[in-house]
Amino acid sequence: MKQFKTESKRILDLMINSIYTNKEIFLRELISNASDAIDKLKFISLTDTTVNSDFKINISVDKTARTLIIEDNGIGMTDKDLEKNLGTIAESGTLAFKKENEGADNELIGQFGVGFYSAFMVADKIVVYSKAYGADKAYKWESAGADGYDITEAEKDGYGTKIVLKLKEDTEDFKYSDFLEEYKISSLIKQYSDYIRYPIIMEMTKSRKKEGSKDDKPEYESYKEAETLNSMVPVWKKPKSEVKDEDLNEFYKNEFHDYTNPLKSVYAKIEGAVNYDALLFFPSRAPFDYYSKDYKKGLKLYSNGVMIMEKCEDLLPDYFGFVKGIVDSSDLSLNISREILQQDRQVKAIANGIEKKISAELKKMMDEDRETYEKLFAEFGLSIKFGVYASFGMNKDKLKDLLMFYSSKKEKLVSLAEYVKEMPEGQNEIYYASGESYEKIAKLPQIEKAKEKGAEILFFKDGVDEFVAKILMDYDGKKFKSVAEADFSLDTDKEKKELKKKNEQYKDLFAEIKANLGDKVKDVRLTSNLKTYPVCLIADGEVSIEMEKVLNSMPNADGSVKADKVLEISAEHKILNKLETLYSEDKETLKKYSLVLYEQARILEGLSIDDIPAFVNALSDII
Repeated sequence: MKQFKTESKRILDLMINSIYTNKEIFLRELISNASDAIDKLKFISLTDTTVNSDFKINISVDKTARTLIIEDNGIGMTDKDLEKNLGTIAESGTLAFKKENEGADNELIGQFGVGFYSAFMVADKIVVYSKAYGADKAYKWESAGADGYDITEAEKDGYGTKIVLKLKEDTEDFKYSDFLEEYKISSLIKQYSDYIRYPIIMEMTKSRKKEGSKDDKPEYESYKEAETLNSMVPVWKKPKSEVKDEDLNEFYKNEFHDYTNPLKSVYAKIEGAVNYDALLFFPSRAPFDYYSKDYKKGLKLYSNGVMIMEKCEDLLPDYFGFVKGIVDSSDLSLNISREILQQDRQVKAIANGIEKKISAELKKMMDEDRETYEKLFAEFGLSIKFGVYASFGMNKDKLKDLLMFYSSKKEKLVSLAEYVKEMPEGQNEIYYASGESYEKIAKLPQIEKAKEKGAEILFFKDGVDEFVAKILMDYDGKKFKSVAEADFSLDTDKEKKELKKKNEQYKDLFAEIKANLGDKVKDVRLTSNLKTYPVCLIADGEVSIEMEKVLNSMPNADGSVKADKVLEISAEHKILNKLETLYSEDKETLKKYSLVLYEQARILEGLSIDDIPAFVNALSDII
């Protein structure tokens, strides 16, 4: 018996127990090796017309003997090849071939020479029969693990390689006999090797009606039929002109387990520092857990049609985490298990290209297919908004043109660019109002007068919206301005002077109301922004009332966030005369009015009543 040249039970144990994270990977590795062997012979066939080009990989099982067999009609190996490639752990014939034929059109997968040994995760013994193309003799390589291996002459029909795995006995922890089941093999090939470009064939058990059996009492029999288990040509490798929308929709639904068609599919073929193909999909609905911490984003990553990662998170920024799809590259530097990407630089290059493609497609959709974009934004707009706000606004310039908000004037979603373009001459700010829903915002006291004057107001209904505005600060030089801020006014200079004069007239009354309310409000004053409502609350400071609600509703919030509130009283409402009378004649009742008006203003803002018993008693006394 020969010893492994790396001498090493320890190294082989490392290969089997540490490099690979799950046992089922062995089948992907052996099929990838078989594909490489065929690739090498296919390269020879370019100049040797005697090569049989009916290339294929055959899989068979023997449950009684507990053997799984993978056989190819590729280039095969001589006894020296077996010694070199299988007698030395981490010796790669594929890597050597790739170096010798640099620039040739080959897509070889195995480059490390360790994938073969992953089979020892599931097998007690491995026997390899191989006959090199053009050779007269076949050889057998046989090993039961780290103790060593034997190479002897053998009989084999035709060139190529046949690998026979004698599977381990089942244990309490793992059922190795699953790898003898047709359904398991078929599903693993579909998962990892579906796009190997040669047919992977296996005899599958099927059922048919017995010949001569009666229709009312049919009898069935099982039979075996050879079936190609892989689709071979990935849809993203086909010319776009050959792929119908219906094909892409079906591919998406099957691949990503969605029952609805995607809103859009995007092809990308990139050639540059890193070459890759991408097929991206914009889903029509958000998964139920999309906005939860349990959701895992990522694109499926392939290397030459072999799946490397089910979800490569690094290929998508969080704000585009809703995008599903596939990236296939022949330029990836993988670690020896082909499960982990080795060079972050390559991943970043692909991720940058993917992000730019998604951004461009979304902007194009907004401009040319608004209805579809609005559907997408309804599902995933929050994700884009979080992207603007996250990381201290690092990505705000990339994303600001993808934002949309409801317009009070147009009664539909508009982009910030569209809002600014429609701004009347003299308006230098982007007006907005915040609330829990469009319906509630439309009824806010502060926007009545503004709407009456023809101002277009953006409705911020999502909790993150105001934070997004604070991070953006402005759009195209136009600052954001809340109609609920202390200094918001659409009055003319003349109207402002009149209001200032009136505030001075009632300053003693307002000082009394302020004293009655204590630290509940920062100030009390008149406003001309109200039309039908007697009072409202506005914020005077960096924290708005809507921010207060959002921050205090977060998990573990202690309710300590407080906006500096100003109680504004309508300059046109008859309540002003009543308050003036009470100030002169009945300051005790004025206290009750002060409390009732304050609590009413809180209710209008969607805030809870500060002191329910006091409010109820004061209201009852007034009535």
